[in-house]
Amino acid sequence: MNSDPHRTDLGEFLKARRAELDPAAVGLPDGGPRRVAGLRREEVAVLAAISTDYYARLEQGRIQPSPSVLESLARVLRLDDDQRAYLCELADRSEYRPAVARRRPRPKAQVQLQRMIDDMAHTPAFVIGPRTEVVAWNAMGAALITDFGMIPEKQRYYIRLLITDPAMRELYADWEGVTRLAIAQMRMHNANNPGDVQLAALVGELSVRDDQFRQWWAAHDVAVRDTGTKHLRHPVVGDLHLDWNAVTWAADPDLQIIVWTAEAGTPTHDSLRMLASWAADPSHLRSGSSA
Repeated sequence: MNSDPHRTDLGEFLKARRAELDPAAVGLPDGGPRRVAGLRREEVAVLAAISTDYYARLEQGRIQPSPSVLESLARVLRLDDDQRAYLCELADRSEYRPAVARRRPRPKAQVQLQRMIDDMAHTPAFVIGPRTEVVAWNAMGAALITDFGMIPEKQRYYIRLLITDPAMRELYADWEGVTRLAIAQMRMHNANNPGDVQLAALVGELSVRDDQFRQWWAAHDVAVRDTGTKHLRHPVVGDLHLDWNAVTWAADPDLQIIVWTAEAGTPTHDSLRMLASWAADPSHLRSGSSA
């Protein structure tokens, strides 16, 4: 059976995860020097109670694993909940979806969605798609991150900004952690569409432009985009310690609203009020959408 993009992703994910495991951590003897890091194929096969040939064909993208094999591999490779979900998504899709490149349209924000985030006068917000395309934002979102309206739509990807805009490296105190997480989230949120032409073009461009992106994308790390805390060093209002939440838009589940908040009475909460006053000055920036 020939390999296809769906099973190829599954094989690459398995390789990346076994490369992270220390033989001693799973109860195996060291066995002397190893040419590559992590477990060997035959060691994973033994621990999962499958043949080495069967496991090799899985990594080569030649076969579809059964649910029981997936469960064994998840246990052996010590996958966390996000990784398990990603593994099951990779395995589930390949038998039913054609192995062809697809062009998924860039999502658009509905008028009601833009109106809702515009009404959030003191709360930074922007709307992001699965490829991290920024499709809508409010004045506070632009004031906090960048004036998205000045970026051509075809280049308006959050991950692209993180990699290519030097100002983003200054904005995020933990730029590397933020960027690696964004890459892991992008991989997770595109698990069901590996043949996407726009995603492939974006990954290809950034892989050529940046060695770190290429390395981090190849690591096949995954994470759900849900909630967290980030430390920003804003050029206008200084240090901000913000909570962020990703809220899925029910009318289009491909879209998530990223909302940034701070606890009342904290210095960051006061700084957001200052930022809102600054953003209200039309000479600084504007709100907008890609529609």
